[in-house]
Amino acid sequence: MKREELFRFVINFFQKNMPVAETELKYENPFHLIVAVILSAQCTDKRVNQITPALLERFPTPQAMAKAEIPEVFEYIRSCSYPNNKSKHLVGMAQKLVEWYDGEVPAGVDELQKLPGVGRKTANVIASVVFNQPAMAVDTHVFRVAARIGLTVNSKTPLDTEKQLVEFIPEELIPKAHHWLILHGRYVCTARNPKCHQCGLAGVCHYYRTLNQQKQA
Repeated sequence: MKREELFRFVINFFQKNMPVAETELKYENPFHLIVAVILSAQCTDKRVNQITPALLERFPTPQAMAKAEIPEVFEYIRSCSYPNNKSKHLVGMAQKLVEWYDGEVPAGVDELQKLPGVGRKTANVIASVVFNQPAMAVDTHVFRVAARIGLTVNSKTPLDTEKQLVEFIPEELIPKAHHWLILHGRYVCTARNPKCHQCGLAGVCHYYRTLNQQKQA
């Protein structure tokens, strides 16, 4: 199967079997989402969703969080990974939103990446989820799943994976494709003990084919 055909097969599979695909992070506005995505680095969405209600009740706006003391923010997020760094990033991010963007979350990936705690993945999440831009955020799930299926070839970095995926995925589907790959990686193509026998993509998956070849050798 040629690479273009593989992409078409995978896209058709997800369109049929996962017509609704969206973030599992709970948020009410762009500021709430950027807070949640910063917290989600190396932390589960479930944990983040437990943390954000109290945090955002105390600091509901960029203006409120910009005035926060870092130790107080830390107390709200101490149960997530890397709370020291993330508390600093959250306050710094809010301060820059107020200083540079009048408290509004910018739509551009480049502008978003200027904010403390916002790398390319986080910026792409905001751009695609909030502003429906064709931005492909690559986290560990997307990186793993794309490589296993064979959508990416010899990719060594998230940026390389991003470039390969956006080359073959229709622009209008990129925001949803991001969630297809994340959710597939979270619940089916897991890092350990992937559920290959339950996967509708096993017939075209390079990883599954390699496993079978190894068993037959």
